[in-house]
Amino acid sequence: MGAPPQLTPEQRSAALLKAAQSRKRRAEIKIKIKNGEYSIDAVLELAQSDEAVAKMRVRELLEALSGVGKIRAGALMEKLNISATRRIAGLGRHQIKELRSEFMKSSHAVRPGKLIVLSGPGGVGKSTVAALLRKSGDFWVSVSATTRSPRNNELNGIDYFFISNDEFDRRVKEDEFLEWAEFAGNKYGTPSVEVLDALARGENVLLEIEIDGAKQVKSHLPQAILVFLEPPSWEELVARLEGRGTDDPERRAHRLELAQEELAAASFFDHVIVNDAVERVVTQLISFTS
Repeated sequence: MGAPPQLTPEQRSAALLKAAQSRKRRAEIKIKIKNGEYSIDAVLELAQSDEAVAKMRVRELLEALSGVGKIRAGALMEKLNISATRRIAGLGRHQIKELRSEFMKSSHAVRPGKLIVLSGPGGVGKSTVAALLRKSGDFWVSVSATTRSPRNNELNGIDYFFISNDEFDRRVKEDEFLEWAEFAGNKYGTPSVEVLDALARGENVLLEIEIDGAKQVKSHLPQAILVFLEPPSWEELVARLEGRGTDDPERRAHRLELAQEELAAASFFDHVIVNDAVERVVTQLISFTS
């Protein structure tokens, strides 16, 4: 490879000025996008004749759109096979078509879906509530990925996506989870693309996750409604945990200690519901979406 061309002071000055003007132009366009003056179609069309806009990164374009943000922008780019550094000018015809189609679907939704995050101490009955909600048809219930082994009554893709530690770490590195946490020696994560797509379709989404994961979701998606499920009493929670046949005495003791810490986190949540009747809990969760 030969040496790069040597620029005269005048050429260097002109290049710097042009770069500054291009950055200013892209900043102006992003403001117009945020204000709703430009749609994604308008920007893609403008890029055909405006060099500065053509050099805008696709991620910047998506993040500027109302209701998208960094998390959904990354998920959309991953879904459409668009690299993180791709500029508008580098988009292929098929990618442009898919982008337009994606936002056309979103714009026709009656209303954006609501995200309910259900959490609480182990043994409180979160899985039972989530299963009943899934049957009700009022929620799209997210399926988490985990590194733990399935229990006898659990099915892959229904209760969890059971994956290896290596696969889980790869997905964390590729930012494929909306949230993830480690609990009792195992990792749990919520795949982001499916959740964001469901919300964009106008579907209400339920995430049944641990407390640390719920906090991550709230930091990424402030509009999420966090619900803490409490047991009717400490004694009943102890009875539920000790009645589990899948844990040895040491694990049960650890779960009880952890449950005490988890109960103290209730104040962080938007709503607290006592799980004294599963049907009543489900009815109350549905009411948060109206």
